[in-house]
Amino acid sequence: MILPQEIIRAKRDGETLSAGEIGDFIAGLTSGAVTEGQAAAFAMAVYFRGMTLDERVALTRAMTRSGASLDWREMNLSGPTLDKHSTGGVGDNVSLMLAPMLAACGAHVPMISGRGLGHTGGTLDKLDSIPGYASQPDLTLFKRVVKEAGCAIIGQTADLAPADRRLYAIRDITATVESVALITASILSKKLAAGLQGLVMDVKTGSGAFMPTLDGARELAASIAMVANDAGLKTVSLITDMNEPLASAAGNAVEVRNAVDYLTGARRDARLDRVTIALGAELLALSGLARDVDAGAAALKRTLETGAAAERFERMVMGLGGPKDFISRAHGVLPRAPILVEATPDTAGFVVAIDVRAVGLAVVELGGGRARAADSIDPAVGLTELAPIGAEVGPDAPLARVHAREPDKAEAAVRRLRAAYRLDEVPLSPTDPVIERIGGTP
Repeated sequence: MILPQEIIRAKRDGETLSAGEIGDFIAGLTSGAVTEGQAAAFAMAVYFRGMTLDERVALTRAMTRSGASLDWREMNLSGPTLDKHSTGGVGDNVSLMLAPMLAACGAHVPMISGRGLGHTGGTLDKLDSIPGYASQPDLTLFKRVVKEAGCAIIGQTADLAPADRRLYAIRDITATVESVALITASILSKKLAAGLQGLVMDVKTGSGAFMPTLDGARELAASIAMVANDAGLKTVSLITDMNEPLASAAGNAVEVRNAVDYLTGARRDARLDRVTIALGAELLALSGLARDVDAGAAALKRTLETGAAAERFERMVMGLGGPKDFISRAHGVLPRAPILVEATPDTAGFVVAIDVRAVGLAVVELGGGRARAADSIDPAVGLTELAPIGAEVGPDAPLARVHAREPDKAEAAVRRLRAAYRLDEVPLSPTDPVIERIGGTP
């Protein structure tokens, strides 16, 4: 086994590491033979020197091998195992609708999601607002619900890609989170360990995105698509816009209500619908469940029209401990904040720009997100009726409705929203939130 410091030295000096060297380092990281200081030095060397495609594939595979991998063959599933992953944003509740829609099309979706941190929301936090929902079940229950309902959305287990969990914690405190090579391996090691046969990656760009510039989003989208395909996982990346919240709701329970309204047809936000269908269509075409993306889009829309997607969501919720008949009862059983305040603008006009990060921080300050990983959250608070770009706002047409627990926090959210929205006398035309598609070949 090569000494960890020699591997660090080689990467520090700009050398290309072999698969064996990377494998040795990750094995040491998993066993504890590699110290926290050495892991931090390795992350910093990669941050500055980068990694070739072969190095990224080797790192991803080594991190996948650091723990258990799910094998779905023993379950005799009737369709392919597919998943979608997003780099995160505000009002991004796509997973809640897309998983059951894919299941209704014949796929099985073992979706392992995360919690929110910073200004972005987390899928697990949203699902935790459902009474009784077990977001951290044992693997036996997880597998059973995936088979019976066709989808299950849970948190990462301790057995899957443990090297990623240790390396990410170190990256988080050493300012190396933004490394594209390390992001790629972090995301894909967990997806490969989940036993997937197809993945669509939603890489956000804009004021509310982790990658605010289009060039940065392109780099990450291409890295993930190419490394995944080289590692044996069919993957397509879509770059989508996060210069405005994706849904008209931002928070936890409020986003679950928004998802239920989408599934039942009570309300479907146009941008949210466009992104959800685009991501799902790519997966159905990639897996062979549809002949092309147009056929995939049509199949997904049918699951909404027939109610099949809503029924799958309800089965998933009940299978993981949530209420029976959840779709019809959602608006009653989900928690509600006691204070509702309209955030009206200082002047009337048309919305021409939104600081989406500031909107996300308004949710955090209400108590609906975390400043630190250990923080608890209030599932009831959040924002609804968020005005999109192009909307006319004024005294009778607010920027949003604030759902709060305390009056002072409601007023603070109103002030932050007023500062986040820029108005003009002339409206802007809506743009397509799906910006670019990046496949898995160079």
